[in-house]
Amino acid sequence: MWQGKTRTPTTIRGGATIGSRAWNEARDGGFAPLPIEDFAPPQVLAVPNVSEGSDPGIIARLTEAASLPRVRVVDVHSDADHDRTVLTLVGPPMEIQDALVELAGACIDLIDLRRQRGVHPRVGALDVAPLVALTPDDEALASEVALVVADRIGNELNLPVFLYGALVADPQRNRPHHFRSEGIDGLERAMEEGRLRPDAGPERLHPTAGAVLVGMRPPLIAWNVELPDASLAEARAIADRIRETSGGHPGLRALGLYLPERGVAQVSMNLEDYRVTSPARAVHAVRREAERLGVRVGSSELVGMIPRAALRGTSPQALGLTRFTPAQVLEARCPDLRRPDPATRRTRDTDR
Repeated sequence: MWQGKTRTPTTIRGGATIGSRAWNEARDGGFAPLPIEDFAPPQVLAVPNVSEGSDPGIIARLTEAASLPRVRVVDVHSDADHDRTVLTLVGPPMEIQDALVELAGACIDLIDLRRQRGVHPRVGALDVAPLVALTPDDEALASEVALVVADRIGNELNLPVFLYGALVADPQRNRPHHFRSEGIDGLERAMEEGRLRPDAGPERLHPTAGAVLVGMRPPLIAWNVELPDASLAEARAIADRIRETSGGHPGLRALGLYLPERGVAQVSMNLEDYRVTSPARAVHAVRREAERLGVRVGSSELVGMIPRAALRGTSPQALGLTRFTPAQVLEARCPDLRRPDPATRRTRDTDR
């Protein structure tokens, strides 16, 4: 059983330890004296997805594993049909590292992939652990934290870890789909044949926990639209028409699914860049294709949290969000993720 480990200080460029005074001084350009707020370490955002969405007891224990001091679990979204829970974590870099490693260890103890039956594709008990860069300025730190997390999960927990997205140069590994396309059995074959090698950890899948995908990405919006009267074939046809890979909207990933617990079909979408394809545009695309097929469109569902700018120019009601709350707006729950604009930041007068 995973008992947790004492973290090893992680160094970054210049030899400073993340979260240390030297690191803070390097981040702030070595100016002195510093305003009090500059002594606080930056906050980072992680959105791990675990392959359990139906057992409240297990979900509570997984959430507790990630709830370390100084790490806030600001959102938990579970879905029994997908058999998946999405956690949103905010905290300082070193504490987020620890939280993700603790969560991975708890997933080994509590989740057996051989017994999971959700409709969502997955290759691991802790399926994906992305670090999120809200702005381009956040990418360097998010990448550094992600790389350390990958190394620690691989070495401390003996789980194979694959990097994806901006952490790798191979364009074919820019999305989790590359590893999930043939299921966990297909991933195992690719590893056995040497077509895929993990970036950390052993070169074989864990017998019950599979593998972990670790990435760095900008904010992604997970959005589902129910189709109450549609068949699975009709849901898949709509998904196929709207997704980018079939000539649809850029940055839109879509699956047509049937949800046995709810008894409805669903178009499940990931919007990789809401500035290019907004939720309003994605919902309009689903409604247009559903009308073409004569299929009724039901309510929408937001999985996790959303940047405020993604809702600009529309409203939750217009998008069919019947269970939306203001707490799902990222900036409302995580104001400490905002960074001051350098152009308006108080000037430090070094001549006094």
